[in-house]
Amino acid sequence: MEKTPRVIVEPPDSRGLRAVSVGGTVVGSAWSPSGLRKVLRELGCPESIDLEDRRVIVWREAGSEIWPDRTWQRRTATAFTMAGLLLSTVLLTIVGTPDAMGALTFAQRITGFLFILSGAVQGLAALATLDHEGKRQFKYSGAVVLVGVLIALITESIFLFTWLQEREPTLYLPVYLLLFTWSLWALWRLFHEQVWRVIPHPKRFATGVALSGLLASTNFAYSAIYQPTSAPFYVTLTAKFGTPHTDPTRPFIHVPLTFRVENTGKVPAYILVDKYLIYGRSAEYSEEDEGLRDWKKALEKGGDAELHVARSDRKAISAGQFAGPGYWLHPGEGHVKEKVLQIPRSIEYDLLEATLAMVTMRMDRGKIDLLQLQQAHPAWQKKEGRFYCAICGDTIIHEGKVRHNNNIINVTRKPRYVTVFWSGTREKFDYAYAISSYKFDSRKIPDLEELGREIAREEDRYGVESRSTSTRVSVAALMASL
Repeated sequence: MEKTPRVIVEPPDSRGLRAVSVGGTVVGSAWSPSGLRKVLRELGCPESIDLEDRRVIVWREAGSEIWPDRTWQRRTATAFTMAGLLLSTVLLTIVGTPDAMGALTFAQRITGFLFILSGAVQGLAALATLDHEGKRQFKYSGAVVLVGVLIALITESIFLFTWLQEREPTLYLPVYLLLFTWSLWALWRLFHEQVWRVIPHPKRFATGVALSGLLASTNFAYSAIYQPTSAPFYVTLTAKFGTPHTDPTRPFIHVPLTFRVENTGKVPAYILVDKYLIYGRSAEYSEEDEGLRDWKKALEKGGDAELHVARSDRKAISAGQFAGPGYWLHPGEGHVKEKVLQIPRSIEYDLLEATLAMVTMRMDRGKIDLLQLQQAHPAWQKKEGRFYCAICGDTIIHEGKVRHNNNIINVTRKPRYVTVFWSGTREKFDYAYAISSYKFDSRKIPDLEELGREIAREEDRYGVESRSTSTRVSVAALMASL
């Protein structure tokens, strides 16, 4: 017994843990008598040592019967804290990875990497929870947990603030509502324990955390709002008739026509839908200069009022798509479509008019599933399922899922879809398009008024713009050049 060291068991702390020291040096701690015996065995004491032997063990302020640790409460709090940190880690990794790996702009990628880094810090905080809620062998474990909880509070606040703008149901909503509530609870516990006391410079620490939150919020606003708005976006369309040629064997005149599309802006562009139309116009000469009298009717139809033209008709003689849904153009890139128009030599048209129209979307605002969008669904075929539409006539439907290039938008909104309709008759060819949360199904008719408002919002959010150009050529001039 003479070789057995004299052990001092300190009074329990606020959590019920009792420190064990020998010669003024803390050698361990225990939650219970069994834990104390384990520490004593490590010091070389026999297994059967009497805990009431005052020659070996000195009990400070509280005797051997005082062990206030609530084991299950402590373990439940530990598990709850770790679960919240790990769930937040997973969420931030899910949110950050698409932007970090696939965002078009540098700022958006930085935002993604910040979320992944924040998730990694929370993973470390989850490990530090074991020590902080346990015997606290690492001095700063509580501070690490505090950082993880503050990250959760800041990021979940951003998610909730973004969600409140439109308040749409999403699968992620219960997750960040739960994490926001959890972060408030965890922060209350940490402040109640005053974990900042071990931090060398608590004011600087608080300032650093506040600045980090401000940086994350500012970077989100810059990458999601300012940068995609400030970068120039412009797609130029041109149409030009060429020199005609006669067909040596057939009664045709071959008129070359060139369409060109060029991205003259600074942002890559998706082509959502496009069309080209070629008309032949016939005019009736007015000897009494009556052409301007009916100018209102002409303008209502989108035509021209001409002094010496009493009436004019135009007929579509060719129509088609320039590139089709899902084509894209990088800045400075152009695409040319050359067409040869075949018209009879006995043509009665006065003018030939070519029109090219196109709807484009900024690629720095969103990413489209092009394999989906490029697939054509004839609405008149029953095998197309939800795309079958008995009242849609001769319509081809394209649809593709679109995600915002800032993934925070995606996890706080319902999924968005690009829907394109291309329809035509013998007299008219036209298209329609929409970006909305409505997934096309002819069997489910949405609220058209609300859908219209949503489409307007989404067009602005994703930077959708329409472009068109037209050119005319005199048939008489064509004939004179042969």
